[in-house]
Amino acid sequence: MKKDFLAITDFTKEEILETLDLSIEIKTKLKRGEQLNVFEGKSLAMIFQKPSTRTRISFEVGMTQLGGHAVHLGPADIQLNKREAVGDVANTICRYVDIIMARLFGHEEILDLANNSSVPVINGLTDWLHPCQIMADIQTILEVRGSLNDLKVCYVGDGNNVANSWVNIAGKLPMNMTFAVPENYDPDPKLIETASANKSSQIEICRDSAKAVEGADVIYTDVWASMGQEGEAWERRKAFKNYQITSALMAKAAPGCIFMHCLPAHRGEEVTAEVIDGKQSVVFHQAENRLHVQKAIMVKLAG
Repeated sequence: MKKDFLAITDFTKEEILETLDLSIEIKTKLKRGEQLNVFEGKSLAMIFQKPSTRTRISFEVGMTQLGGHAVHLGPADIQLNKREAVGDVANTICRYVDIIMARLFGHEEILDLANNSSVPVINGLTDWLHPCQIMADIQTILEVRGSLNDLKVCYVGDGNNVANSWVNIAGKLPMNMTFAVPENYDPDPKLIETASANKSSQIEICRDSAKAVEGADVIYTDVWASMGQEGEAWERRKAFKNYQITSALMAKAAPGCIFMHCLPAHRGEEVTAEVIDGKQSVVFHQAENRLHVQKAIMVKLAG
């Protein structure tokens, strides 16, 4: 049966770990110069409502490295639910390509794509979730720490799509997951309820960032105003003023704590330049792993 990757929860714990192992294997072979033409003669359609740097390059280069071909379809090429219904687009494109990746605003639209496609659909990002990013993040933590055991992650800032996907991964892999967020900016409470019910992890909401980061192995943040929220930037800067990642905040975490950010970053807002450009930062390690883990996801879905 066709399998999609629209959320972390589409994979079991075992499938997540298998995909991480596969990603590390693919990465190792690439570094050795080995050719992996597993997608020879295959094509990937990349649908973008939102512009992108890392998502487009990592998927396009990844498909090329696996011997396949990627087709970029921007807003000028496809206007979902404007020029053509999502279902019609999906029913057409799936007859041309072997995998579809989409980076969209509304999550309902990627669900609609998947429901009408006969080939696997990958969520490259929606306003609600960003599962590929979290897979790259978990791989990075595994490579840096050598283990995911006894892991404490503290996410500081906006409870956005990245935060929601961290909730989802905490429902699959055991960890201590703390969200330091201001009032009215929590991650999706229904996702927290579902993840907590799995009893895999301890998930907490904290309003005090200094208290939240105590003992953390990972401190993670994202921009305060995501794409499409530019009009809220001033209001959000006020709400998040006590949630900036500084060297003083990093010092309250566990020894060896790493700093993570999904990028793009705004130095001087959610994080200081001293932190993101410092020795504890692994942000570009994360960015590279998008390339490798997305290849593994495509291979996994393609069987």
